[in-house]
Amino acid sequence: MQRNIVCFIACLLLSLSACTKADTTPKKDINVVAGEKSPAPDISVVSIANGSTLKLSDLKGKVVLLNFWATWCPPCRQEIPSMMKLNSAMTGKPFQMVAVSIDEGGKPALDLFFKESGFILPAYLDPSGASVKLYGITGVPESFIIDKQGVLIKKVIGGFAWDSPEAISFLEGLMK
Repeated sequence: MQRNIVCFIACLLLSLSACTKADTTPKKDINVVAGEKSPAPDISVVSIANGSTLKLSDLKGKVVLLNFWATWCPPCRQEIPSMMKLNSAMTGKPFQMVAVSIDEGGKPALDLFFKESGFILPAYLDPSGASVKLYGITGVPESFIIDKQGVLIKKVIGGFAWDSPEAISFLEGLMK
């Protein structure tokens, strides 16, 4: 019994350490971490809204905000309202938000989270886990900005104020 408790606590601590804790204040400077200027790895994810498969390569011609997050991550929860505002501001523009949850509870956990929180995101799952490996995710939230040609432009580690004028201006600049 004690061994099970110790294992549970160790697993809990490991899972929580993946969430960025250092500075949970959303950043406003879009130049948080420079991107690699290389082709974005192609991934396939499944929409929790309708179960359809989305392939990143099918989004060429759009600027993509690819965000890796989890329902249990405080900085992720903190940045969701700004992501919702950004997504609303980008309606009708060549932009696609892809919020990939790394939650182990799958669709039921996300459905419950969105129902309880009132948050709305274009959320996706990657049942294979390939996207986390291809993007080298070390914690959440981690976001990637991909230009219309499918090139990774920026990597942002930690929570971010996605609805800031600087962020919106940067993304709109990529749409030209």
